[in-house]
Parts: sequence; C-alpha cells; structure tokens
Amino acid sequence: MKIIAFGGSPSKNSINKKLAIYASSLFENAEVEILDLNDYQMPLFSVDIEAEVGQHELAKAFLAKIESADFLVVSLAENNGNYSAAFKNLYDWCSRINGKVFQGKPMLLMATSPGGRGGASVLEIAKNAFPRYGADIKATFSLPSFNENFDAENNRISNSEFDNQLKEIVMSLEK
Repeated sequence: MKIIAFGGSPSKNSINKKLAIYASSLFENAEVEILDLNDYQMPLFSVDIEAEVGQHELAKAFLAKIESADFLVVSLAENNGNYSAAFKNLYDWCSRINGKVFQGKPMLLMATSPGGRGGASVLEIAKNAFPRYGADIKATFSLPSFNENFDAENNRISNSEFDNQLKEIVMSLEK
C-alpha cells in the first residue's frame, strides 16, 4: 500500500507534518511518501492569474502524487479557525484542474494545534468539505495541546491515551 502523507502547513517545523509522519509510520507494510507544502508554492489563486498561466504545473504535480496513492494521511493546520493560506491556495489551484482533488482516495484526516482544541474547527470544516472534493474519509483524529502530548525528539505521541487512540484507528483502517 502506498501512503501519501502531508501536513497542511508550510512551516518548516510543522506540528501537523510531524503528526502526519508519525501516523503514517504506524501502518504496517506501507510505502510512505511525505509531501511538503513548500514544494507546491504558487501565486495566490485568482481567475485572472489562471487565465494568464493556465493550469499550474505544481498543482498538476500535487494531483499526480494524490493519484499515485492508495491511502492519504492528512493533518491540517488551523489558522484562525480555518485552513492555512498555503494549503487553501494549493487546494484552490488543484480544484480547478480536478474538482475531485482527493480522487476518491481513502483518508485518515487529522489536525493538531498547541491549544486544547487540537484544530477542532479546521477538522470540522474539512470533514464537511473534503467529501465533496473526492475524499473518502475513513477516520478522523485530533491531538490537542501538541507540545504537551507529542515527543518531538522521538517523533511520537507521548500521551499514552492519545497514542493508543491513534494506534487503534490505524489498526482498524488496516483491516
């Protein structure tokens, strides 16, 4: 099984990318490819720019990565209760090429944040929107208070309750 995983943030130290990497590592016998949103930076989407440049090559490349996957592991950053601007821009460019951005792929959808809500707002938005854009959301997971519940040095969830919850989700997805 090929997994494409990414965090919905352009931060070099993205906590959502760290969570996506950890979650994808829990799948047995999987080939995992981690994407970095910084590799897909494009001008701010507008129909005027689209008229000038057409379908952006980086959006095509991102969609090709999604197409190559058997499973998606996505952890979204929450900026002011919504997607990060970098993710939303990529999503906008891609949706103009293929309205089903996620191409029917099964997905583990997650979010984390330094706060106690764990990206709950963006997770709720994505749970409602992503299926209209071709996501087959199989499970969701939120990790609150990232800095207290994730051991960045060892790249793992340090809170056993949350760690066991994610491991159970992954085991159920593998069946």
